[in-house]
Amino acid sequence: MPQLNKLRTALPGGPGGDTASPSTTSLRTALTVFFALDGFLFAGWVVRIPAIKHQTGASASTLGLALLGVSAGAVVTMMLTGRLCRRFGSHPVTVVCGVLLSLSIALPAQTHSALALGSVLLVFGAAYGGMNVAMNSAAVDLVAALRRPVMPSFHAAFSLGGMVGAGLGALVAGGLSPAAHLLALTGVGLLVTAAAGPALLRHPAPKSAPAAGGAREPRRLDGRARRLVLLFGVIALCTAYGEGALADWGALHLEQDLDAHPGTAAAGYSLFALAMTAGRLSGTALLERLGQTRTLVVGGATAAAGMLLGSLAPTVWPALIGFAVTGLGLANIFPVAVGRAGELAGPGGVAAASTLGYGGMLLGPPAIGFLADWASLPAALTTLALLATAAAALGYGARNAAHA
Repeated sequence: MPQLNKLRTALPGGPGGDTASPSTTSLRTALTVFFALDGFLFAGWVVRIPAIKHQTGASASTLGLALLGVSAGAVVTMMLTGRLCRRFGSHPVTVVCGVLLSLSIALPAQTHSALALGSVLLVFGAAYGGMNVAMNSAAVDLVAALRRPVMPSFHAAFSLGGMVGAGLGALVAGGLSPAAHLLALTGVGLLVTAAAGPALLRHPAPKSAPAAGGAREPRRLDGRARRLVLLFGVIALCTAYGEGALADWGALHLEQDLDAHPGTAAAGYSLFALAMTAGRLSGTALLERLGQTRTLVVGGATAAAGMLLGSLAPTVWPALIGFAVTGLGLANIFPVAVGRAGELAGPGGVAAASTLGYGGMLLGPPAIGFLADWASLPAALTTLALLATAAAALGYGARNAAHA
């Protein structure tokens, strides 16, 4: 069977060998820290949303409108950040966005109305979106230089950071006010950025090794390459749709439809997130063994099967198993999709794929709610399986993307 889109490791060390120099090792460590910081800070904010809702006196509907500030700020700046990365480099932009994200996370706790909250969340969302594009662009450059598919390891760091941030937030929520907690996160973010930032600023983005046919020359994207970037963005959207939908509706499905205990229901998303983290930690080995196309196809098919079980199982425990299988299946689809878009179009490709992916995370929860009112929540959750299947099919359709 022919290899499908496997990364070649033609550098000394042989297939899968360690081709990293000390400088690239330092860069990889620093980027991993920034991915973890991004997840840590965002999760720290999310766990304080209930307290800030009470502080601002917002109703559920006005809070929902205020929270759109995060999305709006992120989407607007994602495409702009691609241009900034091309002009100034992804490393400086990552560091600047790390500072802005650390500073802006303290702002929501200083507000006392839904309007003020929405305004500061625009700033927070802008920093969050900018950091995601910049650090993913830097990661794409490093992956190309290493000639190893290590992109999932960065996203595993994001997932681990989110788990730690949410866990610590839950522990301190009873003893610290939102203002004190988020201000402490500002201090942590600035300290981590000061520690990891110099490694990025000291070194320019590494250059990838020449391919077998000679040096890689920059070229203007043709129509096919643009379509491929869009395709990988849609694959990212399919994955993020599932993440967003399970985060908001998974526990409710377990408790409402399967009569799970509230604690057991809450564990459903935790199992999903834990499985996704484990899948990303093993993602590099999986990509080296299967290649990008098979990873997309197998991941999409696995997620589809898991979500059918999770949404249609008649009892709690099979549903929990389904959630975990879904997390394993979805784990590496987003990193591969964003990485391939970056390989095709640089920071602009990362920005386009990330924007579409983020759009999927926004689309998932309301789409599930609408479909649940129209049919039922279990039926609505089967759309995750449909989109995972679509991601697998699109991934197979893009198997010749390396020749674009």
